[in-house]
Amino acid sequence: LVCKFFKKISMSEITIDATPGRLPKTWERPVTFFSNIGSLFFGNDGAANALAKMVGALSSYGGRLAPVLTLIYGDHRHLLVVDQEPSLELLAYQHDILGLPELDLLIASPENYQSDAILERIAAHESHWIDGFVTTGNMEAIAQSTGKRCISTATGSYRGNNKYLLHFALAEMGLPLFETRTAGSGSELPDCLTGLDGKGYTHAAVKAQIGASGIGLVRCNCKQAAVEVPEYLFFEGPCLVQGWMDDSVAGVRRVRSPSVQMFIDDDRVCLYDITEQILDDDSVHEGNFAQSFTAHRVNDEHRELLRQARLVGEWLWRQGYRGTGSVDFHVAERNQGDAEVRVCEVNARVTGATYPSMLARRFEPDGAWMMRNLRFHEELRPGDLIERLDTASLLYRPGSGSGCLPINFNLAPDGTVAKGQFLFLAPTLGGIENQMVTMELLPKVGLVYDRD
Repeated sequence: LVCKFFKKISMSEITIDATPGRLPKTWERPVTFFSNIGSLFFGNDGAANALAKMVGALSSYGGRLAPVLTLIYGDHRHLLVVDQEPSLELLAYQHDILGLPELDLLIASPENYQSDAILERIAAHESHWIDGFVTTGNMEAIAQSTGKRCISTATGSYRGNNKYLLHFALAEMGLPLFETRTAGSGSELPDCLTGLDGKGYTHAAVKAQIGASGIGLVRCNCKQAAVEVPEYLFFEGPCLVQGWMDDSVAGVRRVRSPSVQMFIDDDRVCLYDITEQILDDDSVHEGNFAQSFTAHRVNDEHRELLRQARLVGEWLWRQGYRGTGSVDFHVAERNQGDAEVRVCEVNARVTGATYPSMLARRFEPDGAWMMRNLRFHEELRPGDLIERLDTASLLYRPGSGSGCLPINFNLAPDGTVAKGQFLFLAPTLGGIENQMVTMELLPKVGLVYDRD
C-alpha cells in the first residue's frame, strides 16, 4: 500500500498523514448539512449573482452531497438541506445499487433557513452537528438555537478560503510564490500590470480574496492601458495581481493544475488523494481525474506536492477550519525538463474533487477515475438516462471494476437533466476514455463537456 511509503509527521498539536489513494478515517457525526452554495462568497452578493448567472441550475447543485455524506460523517441518517429536491431516480440508484445509506431531505432556500418551521425540523432531527459548503455566522446561530454544534467555525471557514491571507502565509512558510502585486482598487491595476510586464509576463491574474468556480478571478493583458474588472472583486479589500504562468513565459513548456485532497480533523490532517484538474482555455474547472496509486507511481512531483500540502494543511487547521478541502497547485514544466510547483489556492470546503475522489476510493481504491460535467444533445429524463447507461452496460455497479457512476443531475425546470456530474471508474485512464467514447455514441445521449 502507498501509505507504507509515507511517514506520519507529528507537528506541535496535530499529526499529518499522507496516504494518497486511500480514504481517510473520517467522522462518526450525524449531521445536518446545508448546501449553501450561494454563501461561498461570504456575503458578496455581486460574486454570488455572477456565479448563478454563469453556472445555471445552481439550486440543484446540492444533490452532489447525497452520495458522499456517509463517507464524510459516518453511517447515520443525515439530514441534507437543499434548495431543490435531487432526482429520486438517482437517489434510488445510489441506495439500491451502490448500497449507500438513505438520508433525510429538507427542501429550503437560504432565506428560509431561520424560519420557525425549518428550525423546528432541524432541532427534532437525530443529527447532532451542523455543517455546510461554508460555515457562516447564520449557521452558527442556527446551531445554537437548535442545540447542535457546528463542525467548523465561521472564522475558520472564512480565513481558510481567503487567498490574500494564504499568500502571506505561504511567504512565511518559505514556499515558492507567484510574482505578485497587490491592488486596493481598480485604479491601481495598471501600475501592477506594468510592473509584471517588466518581469516578462504577458498576462496577469487579478484575484479577489474570496473566489470560487472562476468567479473572483480575472485574466488581464499586462500591456492594457485601461483595465475594467467587476467591483465585487474588491469586496473584501485588496486583490492579488499575479503573473500568469503559461507557455508564453520564456522557458515554460506547459502548465498543469494538480490538487491534493485533504481531510482535517481536530487533531489530524490526512492527505488522501492527488488529483489533476481539467481546465478550459480560461482556466475554468471542468472536471478532475486521478491515477491509481501504487509504490511505482509515486514520483518526485508527488512528494513535493505532499510536502507543500502538509504545511498548508497545518496552516488551514490553525485557522480553525475542520472538514474536507483541497490544495490546488500550479506546475510549470520547463524546457530543461525540471518543474516549478506553487500553491495556487486552498478550498476549505467540499470541493468539486471531493465527491468523485471519495466515491472512487470507496468503491475502486486501486483504480483510476475521472469526473466530468456533461450536457447532452437531447432532453433526457433522469430515469431514461440511467436506463440508457444500464442498457449499454456502462452504469457502474459495485464490484464490477469499471463503469459510469452518476453523482448528481442538475435538473432544468421541466425536470430534464440540464447537465450532470459523472464519475468514470476503470483500472486505467485508458479504460475510462473507452467508456466515454461508448457513451458519446449512445443514441440521444452524446456528450457536451461543461464547466463545474
